[in-house]
Amino acid sequence: MTQSHRKSIRFRLNDQTVELSNIAPDQTLLDWLRLDRRLTGTKEGCAEGDCGACTVLVGRIDSGLLTYETVNACIRLTTSLDATHVVTVEYLNRPDGALSAVQQAMVDNHGSQCGFCTPGIVASLHALWLAEPNPSEADIERQLQGNLCRCTGYEPIVKAAVDAAKTIPSADNDRLVAAYDATTQALLEFADGTGAIIEHDSGTTFVPANVDDLAEIYATHPEATIVAGSTDVGLWVTKHMRDISPVIHVGHLEELKQIKIDETGIMLGAGVSYTSARGALVSVFPQMAELWDRIGGEQVRNMGTVGGNIANGSPIGDTPPPLIALGATVTLRKGETRRSMPLEEFFIDYGKQDRQPGEFVESIFVPPLAEDVFYAVYKISKRRDEDISALCGAFHLDTDADGVVTSARIAFGGMAGTPKRAPRTEAALIGQPWSWETVQAARAVLAEDYQPLTDWRASAEYRMLTAQNLLIRFFLETCGAPARIERHPALAEV
Repeated sequence: MTQSHRKSIRFRLNDQTVELSNIAPDQTLLDWLRLDRRLTGTKEGCAEGDCGACTVLVGRIDSGLLTYETVNACIRLTTSLDATHVVTVEYLNRPDGALSAVQQAMVDNHGSQCGFCTPGIVASLHALWLAEPNPSEADIERQLQGNLCRCTGYEPIVKAAVDAAKTIPSADNDRLVAAYDATTQALLEFADGTGAIIEHDSGTTFVPANVDDLAEIYATHPEATIVAGSTDVGLWVTKHMRDISPVIHVGHLEELKQIKIDETGIMLGAGVSYTSARGALVSVFPQMAELWDRIGGEQVRNMGTVGGNIANGSPIGDTPPPLIALGATVTLRKGETRRSMPLEEFFIDYGKQDRQPGEFVESIFVPPLAEDVFYAVYKISKRRDEDISALCGAFHLDTDADGVVTSARIAFGGMAGTPKRAPRTEAALIGQPWSWETVQAARAVLAEDYQPLTDWRASAEYRMLTAQNLLIRFFLETCGAPARIERHPALAEV
């Protein structure tokens, strides 16, 4: 290889420097913390990133600034932590050893009963306390989406977050603030641009120095598992016991975390997390806001990436339907060669994407909406928050001055083996007035576009009926729901 590589990864764990040269590619951060370091405050609950008992903070230099985010240690791979600062609940008390503002507020407001979930909740609220000086109740609830508490109830926990915010973080009351400059310097020294290759009896881990290094490594090892945020791959390890070696980590690569916005649209690097992408996408497509805040919990949104959600090809991924409806394109890279295609063409069949061996998703481009077009996204799931979609539908429609449909793009996830457009339904709309009669006719055509399956998330009948009803919802929201409901009693039969 043309790039030199270290034989170890280096990071900070609380107030210590750690260097690891013999660690398995599938070693989770949770197991390493508990078994190797005996930091047992971090708990294992679900082992799939849902309950938040394993929450820790991970700090990384981003655009020159040290920022901390919550992550699920149960599915985060230890070898992904090069040049980071891992902070566990044991390190969140004050520099003088007293309880932190968040910990004390949890005590004062009786925010803990059995206590199993408490360390993860404290970690999540500590991250919010550092980042948001005056959080709203909505901010607090969003921060706690990924932390489940089965016995206390959230009211005293929310009150604790409100009380904690009355104390401003400073070097006197928070260890992370006190050590901010020293930690920043340490992480900058760790990120020396060399990358790392770690050999272990169970397999090899590659930490590329840059995207060119990634392209070279993956072309040489096309059988490798690319790991960005491990929100999916982590479950391959904890739930399916799969061998994922060799592993190539890409979540640290700055080139893949670029976001560019201009008059032509938005370019997202494949390594942009859901959290990082939200501001750009919602500023241009406010219709995505509700969907985006229902993708996992805060920890999953901090770890998971838009490119990863596309690359794994899941038929129920939350991001492909809204992006397909917008006419997004994806750019793939193999070595020095790049090619782009419409996102909808990337998905071939269940578990199969148009991606050659050694080729990876490099970026996604999303064109802007034209003026006066209709666009909406709907996610249907059993739970409102932190749940997988039963189906996700996106609608993008334009009409002329006479109200006749001139273009339509409809895409669903969860209705087929891949995220898929509805070409027959689109054709039934184009050239017709955007009216109740047109929508009713198009609603019936949806059954020609999709033959959904029955599984534990939903039955085929439920999926089809819901998809048809979402088309009606889209019509009502774009034409004035109250008047249409009064005018069309047939809605009661839908």
